[in-house]
Amino acid sequence: MIRLIFAVWGFLLVFGGGFLEAWAASDKAMALRQANGLAVFTPSEKFLAGNFVADEINPGFIFGPVQAFVASRSCPTTWLREEGAPQRPASLTNPDTPVEYTIILEEDCPEKVRYYVFMDHSGMTPQQWMEWRRQFHRSKADETFSAARNKLEQACEKDCGVVGELRFIQQNGELVAKCPEEVLRAELKIAPIFDLNQQKKISP
Repeated sequence: MIRLIFAVWGFLLVFGGGFLEAWAASDKAMALRQANGLAVFTPSEKFLAGNFVADEINPGFIFGPVQAFVASRSCPTTWLREEGAPQRPASLTNPDTPVEYTIILEEDCPEKVRYYVFMDHSGMTPQQWMEWRRQFHRSKADETFSAARNKLEQACEKDCGVVGELRFIQQNGELVAKCPEEVLRAELKIAPIFDLNQQKKISP
């Protein structure tokens, strides 16, 4: 029996990141996962190691890397994605078809469950990011997103490119009304690494 217990524990140590996260989830977190059709997911290393913005239309700052933001959370976290969705975006296998997709960082605290809803576009350049938006916003895309695209392109030249965007935040299933960029800086005290408006790195 003791030998069996050690064997199971060893398996969890090697393979058990997802298992342990699933076991650690509270009843509230599990209920939200079921209601939203979400399952545990492992993002790509490129996404986790990359930087992100927290305002789609007019980002002022770059934060990152993603894995540092995850490590800053005080409650247990788990990455989630819609059940049945492809494990990787098409752009990673077909560079001519840029695709962004949604992944969620769940923070499971005793008093609340927060969802940090990210768009992973780690397979896209800023220009591809713009072209992708033109498919949905048509003629309004340039008016709405050109300034952001230009700032992101300049940031890339300074080795501060981004792989994703924190699109919005939910708490206990309800949308947080504040812009994610404001929540990160004012509430969570997350320091950005790059000022997009001034186009300069921010010292830690």
